[in-house]
Amino acid sequence: MTAGIGHNQGPTLEGGHKWRTFQWQKARDAAMPKAIPLMVVRMHVARARALGLDYPTYAAVRKATGRDIMGLLFSSNALRVVRAAAPRMPVAIEDKLAALEGARKLALVHAPLESSLVATANPVLDAASPAPKFTDSWADMRGHLGAVITAQGLLRDQVLIIGDTGMEREWTAAARAAGYLEAGRYFS
Repeated sequence: MTAGIGHNQGPTLEGGHKWRTFQWQKARDAAMPKAIPLMVVRMHVARARALGLDYPTYAAVRKATGRDIMGLLFSSNALRVVRAAAPRMPVAIEDKLAALEGARKLALVHAPLESSLVATANPVLDAASPAPKFTDSWADMRGHLGAVITAQGLLRDQVLIIGDTGMEREWTAAARAAGYLEAGRYFS
């Protein structure tokens, strides 16, 4: 028998609805694992270590996006590159980036620094591009960040942004990136 005109195809009102709902929930719970298998957790811990992240941060980003982190996008502030005359990052930061495995190391460089000079002075970086301007509209910022990320062959939600200011935190939403991490926390 089919429902007539005006019927919203809602649940049937015949007897046993509560029992069927209970059985469905029980079957669903039985099909879903209660915990992540230990081998998967070990792989995630190793991947977090390779990215220079703590496991809770890595797991939270992975859970939110459903993707692995394939790129780390640093602001020039986060890298402590501030002088145009000597656009080199501190040795401790360079060492941490050199130890990273399996992810692109990208930089967004604030004016008056030049991205080409920062890239040349810091060969540990895979790429450096100009940062969005403070005066850019949201649409311009979104377009700029998307172009920087996709130029590296990455998807937006595969990139974790590491910054040092409130404006850099906004890049995460504009780029639809995987997340944001404060530089002090990442480099501590």
